[in-house]
Amino acid sequence: MTELKNTERELYFFRMRLIVFGIFALFCFLVLIGRYVWLQIVRHDVYVTKANENRISVLPVVPNRGLIMDRNGVVLARNFSAYTLEITPSKITQDLDSLIDDLATLVDIQAKHRKRLRKLMEESKSIGSLPIRTRLSDEEVARFTAQRYRFPGVEIQARLFRQYPLGDVASHVIGYIGRINKKDAEMIDDGEDAPNYKGTNYIGKEGLEKSYEKVLHGITGFEEVEVSAGGRAVRTLSRNSPNSGSNLILSVDIELQKVIEEAFGDRRGAMVAIEPSTGDVLAFVSKPTYDPNLFVEGIDQQSWNELNTSEDIPLLNRPLTGAYPPGSTYKPFMALAALELGKRIPSQAISDPGYFIFGNHTFNDDKVGGHGVYGPVDMYHAIVHSCDTYFFSLANDLGVDSIHDFMKPFGLGQITGIDLDNERRGLLPSSEWKRNNFRKPEQQRWIPGDTISLGIGQGQNTFTPLQMAHAMATLVNNGIVMKPHLVKIIENPHSKEKILTVPKESARIPLKPENIEIIKNAMAGVSKEGTGARAFQNTAYLAGGKTGTAQVIGLKKGEKYDANKIAERYRDHAWYISFAPYDQPKIAVAIIVENGGKGAAAAAPIVRKAFDYYLLGKRPNEKAVPVSLPVNESDEESDEQAPALPMTSPKPIAPNDERVGNSSRIRKRN
Repeated sequence: MTELKNTERELYFFRMRLIVFGIFALFCFLVLIGRYVWLQIVRHDVYVTKANENRISVLPVVPNRGLIMDRNGVVLARNFSAYTLEITPSKITQDLDSLIDDLATLVDIQAKHRKRLRKLMEESKSIGSLPIRTRLSDEEVARFTAQRYRFPGVEIQARLFRQYPLGDVASHVIGYIGRINKKDAEMIDDGEDAPNYKGTNYIGKEGLEKSYEKVLHGITGFEEVEVSAGGRAVRTLSRNSPNSGSNLILSVDIELQKVIEEAFGDRRGAMVAIEPSTGDVLAFVSKPTYDPNLFVEGIDQQSWNELNTSEDIPLLNRPLTGAYPPGSTYKPFMALAALELGKRIPSQAISDPGYFIFGNHTFNDDKVGGHGVYGPVDMYHAIVHSCDTYFFSLANDLGVDSIHDFMKPFGLGQITGIDLDNERRGLLPSSEWKRNNFRKPEQQRWIPGDTISLGIGQGQNTFTPLQMAHAMATLVNNGIVMKPHLVKIIENPHSKEKILTVPKESARIPLKPENIEIIKNAMAGVSKEGTGARAFQNTAYLAGGKTGTAQVIGLKKGEKYDANKIAERYRDHAWYISFAPYDQPKIAVAIIVENGGKGAAAAAPIVRKAFDYYLLGKRPNEKAVPVSLPVNESDEESDEQAPALPMTSPKPIAPNDERVGNSSRIRKRN
């Protein structure tokens, strides 16, 4: 049976299929045209930029960090260039440990380097490269370069490194830099300078490196670099050069700093020397010191343990954060307060039996029998021979709030504003302070008997060596307050433009010149016939000073202090404050030797060495050349006998008066 075909029907379906296919083909073509228009016209700029980013990398150019120099141009912190082997974790194609094992066949990589890399990987937020070895030798660079193709994600970079050429000298002043960790990175990201730290791996951690970080860092530049498919730089297309950080010219005389640090030897303590007329800090010593170079690339565990667990606490910045009772060094300021507030006149004398009775309590002078065995004690002799009884009585007459209000402008118990972070305030007590710092009502009330100990620099008084030096400088500068500072000038490295950090005075304390002269004269007496006489005999200049002792542990009632029976770390601290020369003071200092005992024996000789160098240029190892000065024979005293106290105050000591005595007694707290 023959099947008949419907030709028209088949032709109809064929045409329909052809139309559908044509419509589909046209639709696909329109989609392609639309996509082409979207990519090449609408989104042209966006994709051109992305294409260029695949070919061009914008790299930050880290600026040179500013130099740190002393007042005479000696470089204390500088930069040098060296090669670093760096690994970019995101680009390596093999196990990290096996990669480092292979690298170790070409470059010396030790266990400490591996450990540091692991630590950096944990701390770093950056996806960039991290150093596995720094300061490569030329031979190591050549060996790696020849085999570089074997190590994708590993590069050699030329980096700038920080160096402190004098090692541990003035380490608490200069501080150090270190690699940016997570905490640093978060702080940078939250700040306004985040773009300026792109590519930066180091930041100031301590000292001036930290407090002047923004000044020293400079302004980051950038360069456009054409890179190959493998990520290697082919050529530089453009460059915006960075601006180097500014240089810091310090007020510190680094040679004076060395003299003082050497004079301390192995003893612990602090000393600050200030130029009264400018506030320039000439020396800022904290002993023991440490080597800041250890921290630049990350300190090794052994060195860190030695520093961090040492009983001497070498990382403690003692002039800035060490707060101690001032002891008898407080007495000149107490005497000045009495003169200014009209509580005493210089010739007003007391009979000193060796104690002061207040209520039911007896405050004993350190000298058994008192100083009155030679006659009444006036202000001059109370300072020269450190008479506790005189100042017990004076403190009682002044009262705690009058003492507080007078001492506060001198910076005692206050933030001085020196250009270092973390300065400690110390404590200058007052009745208001006690109300605000104690909870129980009976503890909030100031007891008048508590005032007595304040007069001799004990009780709640605690000041830093920096504050004591600042107060001494302010006193001999006739009450003109100059802000203490370590950086004297900020210098532009290109234009050499210089900016003074402290161009003018901060304030003036209204002091009567005649009262200042009375105190200075008594302090000169300390150096001539009092507790500092041995240390300052045969000087070519006249210095003023005051010894002091700060008690470390309390004694039981009736117990007598005997240093030989007490462990070294529980012995009294030795203080000395001083200025020189008498007529126009160029240097004022405060020093504390921890557990040194007597200020006359432990602290004053260090000050003498500092003055001899700064004023005369004499090194400690040079033989002293006695200067012939007139001697008033009637005032000479034997070394075996303490000088008797005359009934009236002597005339001011002239610079050419070479009286020498031997009253080396120093007070200890009762």
